[in-house]
Amino acid sequence: MAAITDNTARVFNDLVEINKTAVKGYQEAAEGVSNPQLKSELSHFSQQRAQFASELERHAQQMGVNTRNEGTVEGAAMDAAATVHRGWINIKSAITGQDDNAILGECETGDAVALQTYETALKAEGLPAEAQALVQKQHAEILAAKNKMTAMKGQTH
Repeated sequence: MAAITDNTARVFNDLVEINKTAVKGYQEAAEGVSNPQLKSELSHFSQQRAQFASELERHAQQMGVNTRNEGTVEGAAMDAAATVHRGWINIKSAITGQDDNAILGECETGDAVALQTYETALKAEGLPAEAQALVQKQHAEILAAKNKMTAMKGQTH
């Protein structure tokens, strides 16, 4: 078994965190849209991201990586900065306006940030092939979700 680097541990932590944030973002989005089809689709994406986080956590544990942040000062500072950049920060204001297109736009932004995180993870050195395959699969599904969001945005009024 390959040695687990700090880099590999960070990759898993980042990906788990971005998916947990997306779970909440999609839940809020689903509650905020008026279109029943959108509500269903957004709920599905929330469940999908919960599954992604769970898969990543299981995979990390098998490799001996703890995905629960240990609460370092650096970690706390990174978490605060990351919250702003996860892409879901404006979902509440979009929901307040009850504008389905605005909500979908925020979902697109959240997915764009997730895709960047996944692309960074895929470039990370020392990521085992099995983990790389999982990250690649999830990246493709998030890209498909983002594209679907874009298509749905054009259909709502």
